[in-house]
Amino acid sequence: MLPAKADPDKQAAYLAQEIEPRLAEAQAGQRAVFFVDAAHFVLAPFLGFLWCFTRVFIKAPAGRQRFNVLGALNALTHELVMVTNDAYINAESVCELLRKLAALNLRVPITLFLDNARYQKCALVIALAESLHLELCFLPAYSPNLNLIERLWKFVKSECLYSEYYADFASFKTAIATCLAQTHSTHKSALDTLLTLKFQLFEKAQFMPV
Repeated sequence: MLPAKADPDKQAAYLAQEIEPRLAEAQAGQRAVFFVDAAHFVLAPFLGFLWCFTRVFIKAPAGRQRFNVLGALNALTHELVMVTNDAYINAESVCELLRKLAALNLRVPITLFLDNARYQKCALVIALAESLHLELCFLPAYSPNLNLIERLWKFVKSECLYSEYYADFASFKTAIATCLAQTHSTHKSALDTLLTLKFQLFEKAQFMPV
């Protein structure tokens, strides 16, 4: 599935002109690059594959509580800086994340690539980023394929949510938080393979109406 409103030409140009030069600086030790996005994990069934001869009923969690994670993923080290809550991600959440990033004291310029969500592309966030000397680079519209952290969210779902039953919201949150806390240990090998700096691009001919 490709976003219907995605522009392949804009994506390719943005990758070549904005993302790749900054990643090259990061690899030379002259910049830190983070990819930012929010994931909203809902306490609900995450089905994998199921096949059986007879009808079987399986438990599904009750309720629709959400565990929200706003993350900034370092493109090279895969360090994850997070802000979490059970309510909503808003501009104040983004500001909290920016302060955490500034507090890392990396001693090199910091660039953040993020999408165009209103709570990210607002005056409050932009002003704070400027005061903290953080560069905000907004991805082209409908370009999740250019946001490295999207792969991490998919990994979390496949690792600890699909075909898993959680009896309550507390155990649901714990599973997600534990998975994210182990990005540098238990899951390091898998993530080093998954989070490469190769970004998928599409040709216009690949966009087909349904």
